[in-house]
Amino acid sequence: MKAVIVTDRDATDRGLKVTDLPRPHAAENDVIVRVHAAGFTRGELDWPATWSDRAGRDRTPSVPGHEVSGVVTDLGYGTTGLSVGQHVFGFTDWARDGSLAEYVAVEARNLAPLPADVDHVTAAALPISGLTAWQGLFDHAGLTAGQSVLVHGAAGAVGSLAVQLAREAGARVIGTGRSADRQTVLGLGAQAFLDLETEWLRDAGPVDVVFDVIGGDVLDRSAALVRAGGALVTIAHPPTVRPENGRAVFFVVEPDRVRLADLARRVREGRLSVRVGEVLPLAEAVAAFAPGRRVPGRTVIRVARD
Repeated sequence: MKAVIVTDRDATDRGLKVTDLPRPHAAENDVIVRVHAAGFTRGELDWPATWSDRAGRDRTPSVPGHEVSGVVTDLGYGTTGLSVGQHVFGFTDWARDGSLAEYVAVEARNLAPLPADVDHVTAAALPISGLTAWQGLFDHAGLTAGQSVLVHGAAGAVGSLAVQLAREAGARVIGTGRSADRQTVLGLGAQAFLDLETEWLRDAGPVDVVFDVIGGDVLDRSAALVRAGGALVTIAHPPTVRPENGRAVFFVVEPDRVRLADLARRVREGRLSVRVGEVLPLAEAVAAFAPGRRVPGRTVIRVARD
């Protein structure tokens, strides 16, 4: 099969190439998915799990990409809940070969059935961003109707979904980003927008929840905006500054088949919009990792036609 591999940690994106690999084998509780579309995170070339397995052993050449939408072709021993020929989507294990390939082995629990009226490109952009937004807002921050939430990076892959989910839950949403993002974020349902380059961050508070995807100084300064009993939640890195009378939470997204199915249902009902930017073939996937490449919305790699 054709796949993107990375072999040299020091070479960053220059160490990526498209090559031939053997098709993966379905281990116990696995399924093999013929990949129709795949999503990735540019920063994953810096993740330790891209280079080492859970025991710390080198696992290069490794295949990046951790979001997948496609069709089940094989079932491993003991696999339940899915069937050959079924359309599925979800995300792959961090420490195993990923989805930028024609076939990928995935733990069945990481996948959910894909509704017939949700296309593979949209589905490939949803799993990690959608689950991250949901888990950050509701599982970790405990956001409820009537509360206020400040969403940093509100026009991005995670932030745009967080804005929509928080708004539908009945929260007051303030989004942040660049000036060019203002109308996009307001169009997603935010009641207010703050330009981080020209406006004072302190003007956004106090809020019940800060949901952060940026980190650094923005994360540090956001701690003071959280009112008593609130939460500062981030996926960037562990916070170094905590709210005076609130919680600070750093988390990594976890698989959740039930929630994936719920997110897909919201998409098909028109209640959730996924921002897809570029759609590239597998042969051009390497270029999509270029550090200076900035595209509004998620870049998705189309591997096979629907």
